[in-house]
Amino acid sequence: MHADDGNAPEAPAAPLGGTRAEAIRRLQIGVAGLAAMPMMIGLANIVMDRAKESDATTVPEAAATAAPKPPPAPVSDPLADAGVVPDVPATPAAKPGAASGQPPAGAAPQP
Repeated sequence: MHADDGNAPEAPAAPLGGTRAEAIRRLQIGVAGLAAMPMMIGLANIVMDRAKESDATTVPEAAATAAPKPPPAPVSDPLADAGVVPDVPATPAAKPGAASGQPPAGAAPQP
């Protein structure tokens, strides 16, 4: 026995575009999108016009609204100011052999 006898009712075929309600809903969304685009372009145009107008009315040589920062104070060593640091020459004298890691010729070996 065949399942397709011809006696069984077939389900009605849905159109490829969907039902009428779905088609109307898609149409409404499309029209709303088309209407929103010119409104967004108009809003962007208004913003750009106001920005150009604002740039045209500003004075390029206008003074800054914030007070200038004072120059930084010279850096000093607080220990040297207090007299705690021993006197160290500003430029140490280079000793022969100091670069090679060898003690100078007349120096005593260190323990």
